Amino acid sequence: MKTLLALIVIGFMISCPVVNAQSFITENGYAEFESRAPLLTFKGTSNHLTGLIDLDKNLIDFYLDLNTIDTGIRLRNRHMRDSYLETGKYPYAEFTGTIVTPFDPDDPTPQIVAADGKFRIHGVEREIRVEGTLEVDAGGLSLNASWTLMLKDYNIDRPRVVFYELADEQIVSIRALLKPREE
Repeated sequence: MKTLLALIVIGFMISCPVVNAQSFITENGYAEFESRAPLLTFKGTSNHLTGLIDLDKNLIDFYLDLNTIDTGIRLRNRHMRDSYLETGKYPYAEFTGTIVTPFDPDDPTPQIVAADGKFRIHGVEREIRVEGTLEVDAGGLSLNASWTLMLKDYNIDRPRVVFYELADEQIVSIRALLKPREE
């Protein structure tokens, strides 16, 4: 009887990796920024967001190779990388922080979470708070978050499109499915 009970417990633990694992990673999360001008809105997207969430340490660390962002127009991509983001000097954007709100990995419903930390882009690092949802998924954790970035805060010149200058405010969003990290 003890052997049967032990096999049931082990089987349950294997079938529920989120219960056991407290560290999760992704190498193909989604990142997006939205830029607006009076008569134009466009997005830059990438499916190369890399990240880690460690629930034991309440640690979050995500970074993006800015050269992977695509706005849908090759010339605009080149101008964005060369003239504004200067990816030759500053190739990555990164957020490193800690989860500052409770998160229950045993609760399968989406939970609102906040993380305080440092966001670095264009050689400038600033303290920010990022809010979003974190949800236990069959294969790990699902994260959705967004925040507003002001270009002037990171010494990024505001691009001009024809006669219009883009807004200083950029909306940044990320989505990722993080899988349990194998030790």
